[in-house]
Amino acid sequence: MKTIVIRLLFLAFLLLASPFLQVALCQSDSEDSGFEVSDVGEDESETEQVFGLELTSAPGIETLCVFPNNRAKIIKAGTETEVLVGMKNDGQSDVDIVAVKGSLHLPFDQKPLVQNLTALSFGNASVPVSAQATFPYIFAVSKFLEAGAFDLVGTIVYEMDGKPYQSIFYNGTVEVVEDGPLFRMESVFLSGLLISLIVVLIIYIQNGLRHMTKVQTFTSHFAIFSNFHLMLYPFVLKIQYQK
Repeated sequence: MKTIVIRLLFLAFLLLASPFLQVALCQSDSEDSGFEVSDVGEDESETEQVFGLELTSAPGIETLCVFPNNRAKIIKAGTETEVLVGMKNDGQSDVDIVAVKGSLHLPFDQKPLVQNLTALSFGNASVPVSAQATFPYIFAVSKFLEAGAFDLVGTIVYEMDGKPYQSIFYNGTVEVVEDGPLFRMESVFLSGLLISLIVVLIIYIQNGLRHMTKVQTFTSHFAIFSNFHLMLYPFVLKIQYQK
């Protein structure tokens, strides 16, 4: 019985600690002052149709991105998120920036599109030869999107000598969380399950104690009866002997 009680208590502790542990880990990562840079070079870019044209990355162009003060790459649904997009021009001509855009996909299959993010246009932005530039990209995930892990694909579209190109500056996993209080439906469900488990545990312990009390009472009564029988046994023998 002690083993069962210990297992139930351990399970209750895990259920109680799981939502708070997850939130604590997310908060500690998101509050980290460092950042992680994702460098996507020319060889890693993929052909993509933009404005009806199949665009590829231009030679000599390197891109990277930074999530400022967001090392864990946590995105709150319905809240604006900022990404800094960097470009280095080692090509032969100046680069004219057209737009920066992004999209969300399923982590196990990028073909299905989950959401098209904001396409930010740049009118007069350019990167001269042998120069570097950084562009802010602000987007917001739909507040109705279910929390979970998704693949974020960020693309920068530009022109060189009047010819359009595109480079993928980020292609990786991000964590989408709900922009709300700590106690969401998941936490409420786990709390209710924990309370039910505690109630069942208390009832189980009470029934066990009652059973033990009944056994002890029966044992005590049996011992008293046995002692009384032993006390009467000599008198019974004496009476039978006199007869």
